[in-house]
Amino acid sequence: MRVDALLADWRGEAAVERDPQLRERRLYGSAWNAYLEEGDYGFGLWCWHECDRLQNALGSVREVTRVLGNGRYLGFSHRRVIAEKLPMERVYRPRKGDMSTPRTDAIIPAGYQVLCAYAVRAQAGDRRAAAELEIALTDYEDRRREDPFRAHFETFRKLLDRQREPSAASSAPAP
Repeated sequence: MRVDALLADWRGEAAVERDPQLRERRLYGSAWNAYLEEGDYGFGLWCWHECDRLQNALGSVREVTRVLGNGRYLGFSHRRVIAEKLPMERVYRPRKGDMSTPRTDAIIPAGYQVLCAYAVRAQAGDRRAAAELEIALTDYEDRRREDPFRAHFETFRKLLDRQREPSAASSAPAP
């Protein structure tokens, strides 16, 4: 992850626009370009969460695309790549009753993004990730009703399962 460019710096440099959507488009565009040009998963995580936040606020992908610009919505394929590249050993996951501060090199993604990373790794055959996913889902079920981002994880999981189904059907021997 780049440490020489921070979203807060770009947010501070952005002129105060009369149109808040234009400001969001410019800030998102800077992070989007950093993600695409350098493959920086930190900016990718931010773009992912920003797309989901806007979808919660605006209600549809079409409205999010209108605000961010055509071709800039972070779709499933990008999310899957980010989930695969996320270094889980650096992810700070606070536990219930945890009062400590994260390490300076820690990554703090949204909880549903961590669940997506576990789901991708579990599908690839990582047994530890599958166990971590089951544990995290148990905790997640307790808070499920109050989390507006829950639907985004469930959609990701359905797409991941749907992507796996055709490959299983194509590998089956023909009668």
